[in-house]
Amino acid sequence: MSTGIGLLSLLLSVPLLGMIFLMLMPGTFDKAIKTASMVFSVLAFAVSAYMLAGFDGGTYHFQYLESVPFLPRFGITYKLGVDGISVWLIVLTTFLTVVANWFSFYVKERVKTYFVCLQILQLAMLGVFVSLDLVLFYTFFEASLVPMYFLINIWGGSGRRYASAKFFIYTFTASVFMLVGLIAVGMQMRGVTGSMSFDVIAIQEQVANGKLWMGAFQMQSLIFWAFAVAFMVKCPMFPVHTWLPDAHTEAPTAGSVILAGVLLKMGTYAFLRFCIPLFPEAMQSAVPILVVISVIGIIYGAIVAAMQDDVKKLVAYSSVAHMGFVMLGICSLSQHGMMGGAFQQLNHGVSTGALFLLIGLLYERIHTRAFKDMGGLKAQMPVFTTLFLIVMFSSVGLPGTNGFIGEFLAMMGAFETAYVGAFGLTMVWPVLAATGVVFAAVYLLSMFMKVFYGPITNPMLKGLRDIKAHEVALVGMFIVLIFWGGIFPNTFMKPMEKAVGAARMMAVNEEGKRPVWADGTTEVAVNGDLIRVAPRDEGTQLSAYEIVEVIAPANHFFENLKQQAPTAQEVAFR
Repeated sequence: MSTGIGLLSLLLSVPLLGMIFLMLMPGTFDKAIKTASMVFSVLAFAVSAYMLAGFDGGTYHFQYLESVPFLPRFGITYKLGVDGISVWLIVLTTFLTVVANWFSFYVKERVKTYFVCLQILQLAMLGVFVSLDLVLFYTFFEASLVPMYFLINIWGGSGRRYASAKFFIYTFTASVFMLVGLIAVGMQMRGVTGSMSFDVIAIQEQVANGKLWMGAFQMQSLIFWAFAVAFMVKCPMFPVHTWLPDAHTEAPTAGSVILAGVLLKMGTYAFLRFCIPLFPEAMQSAVPILVVISVIGIIYGAIVAAMQDDVKKLVAYSSVAHMGFVMLGICSLSQHGMMGGAFQQLNHGVSTGALFLLIGLLYERIHTRAFKDMGGLKAQMPVFTTLFLIVMFSSVGLPGTNGFIGEFLAMMGAFETAYVGAFGLTMVWPVLAATGVVFAAVYLLSMFMKVFYGPITNPMLKGLRDIKAHEVALVGMFIVLIFWGGIFPNTFMKPMEKAVGAARMMAVNEEGKRPVWADGTTEVAVNGDLIRVAPRDEGTQLSAYEIVEVIAPANHFFENLKQQAPTAQEVAFR
């Protein structure tokens, strides 16, 4: 059914028009190009803010739906939509693109090409988060590689060619697995419904009622891992993470901010959007493997980060550790864990994006990132030091900052799952993951001491001036988000709660008792129960409903898996 185009198409059209407009401008008009790119980026942010203002967080169903047949013979549809899982990632994308444009006023070489790449990158990232057709998602997912490749290859550091090639080869090769997987899903849909389809909503409906994977668990598992490998590389998870430190280290500052803030989230978002709802049994069987890999990534990333002599490379390896916490929460399949993982996606984008921004501001002044060339900056740059300290505390997970809430919930969810022995998970792994918090404090505080304390041994640092007012304003936006997320986390978590809860029940509930995106008469209640509601009239607010029956209880803590406590008599005879 065609619904025409709407707000989401408008959102995608802004960077598309920005790209075309910039390409038509004379290449010598550097200032005009930078200004025009900023205008289009602010416009995209304004559209995303308008979308957020009209978003109803009281439902798990997709909103702002658009559906136009594209290649109906092959089951490909131009289908867009937003739910609680994607809405904040869209806003984060447009916000960080504005920041990237703002900082990129420093760029002096091949200015036109640089800002065209930024607009293409924004278009591709937004497309990933609004796509509800597997082929359309794959197209945007792959399209994001090209502009980021050029940003690293042309405007990166001395090792930019190696880093950009490694980034492209790793992510592109892994995505081929997803391409094979999505074709297999389309063929499976043809076998069940009689026609090929890549419509995510239609596919999930056949999964929920048990028809798509009936008697085909092995195939489900194989296709699940085809998708999972692509997303694991994108996150990235150990051991397919090695492209990330090189890409971060060599990328220009704006590239690092977007890479850390958005591109990595495409992997974790895809787990929530596709792996969990579309492959429920395979996801359950994969929980122990994914949790173990996540914990290894947390500890490995922290240890390697502590051994770095380059401040940017240290933060890059810290991303491996922090994304491990995101995946730990998501793969626990507990309500608290998945909420923590979904929230920590945003927190990592804010805190790590801010760290790379601050490192970029410092690099523009001293043109080095080596610890041996730093020290004593606190006396020279007190305002910069204060801002850096706040952002670092967020990355450590200090209570009162956004980082604490996300990591706490992710670990809490892992402990809940392990406590009842769900999916074969044991307490060893969440306990080991908790040590990553300690390691993070060690390497980040050590970095802070090396950079800002001690004697000034580099003569270049003695005449250094503190950051300017507009740079304080730039970093200040991140500081506001850090404290807002730490003190008022429900601002961000409430809109995503129903969507995350539904995704969880799509994986852990039995057939026939799973939420269905295509069924508008099902909702997730305030207490987490899956309920049936009375049909609502056209234009009625989705969160306004009348409960008809409870389809399935929330089962937040895996009550059905808890072992009954032994009686005293049973203990005596053991």
